[in-house]
Amino acid sequence: MRRWWPLLALMALLLALQSKLWFGDGGWFEAKELRQTVSDQRAENARLQQRNDALSAEVEDLKSGESAVEERARSELGMVKPGETFYRVVEPESAKPAASATPATTDPVQ
Repeated sequence: MRRWWPLLALMALLLALQSKLWFGDGGWFEAKELRQTVSDQRAENARLQQRNDALSAEVEDLKSGESAVEERARSELGMVKPGETFYRVVEPESAKPAASATPATTDPVQ
């Protein structure tokens, strides 16, 4: 039994060090979670960068050309040019989806 004592002590020390590596602060599991968090954040950053690029292009288009401003005024503000006639096409009641059992909110602008 005497000659196994140092080997058992070294094995216990190795297990203690390994447990710290796997389960302690900054261990393997925590590093894996951090890698996943970084990956998720990079995906979110790429999505937001794409959105920013689209908004920048829209701003540049609005600054440089009248057609974009005109299109925006027509679609969002309902503006028309002098001499134009505005026509609004309203779907008949039969083409609208059936009302559900819960009361639906109505659009005040129709």
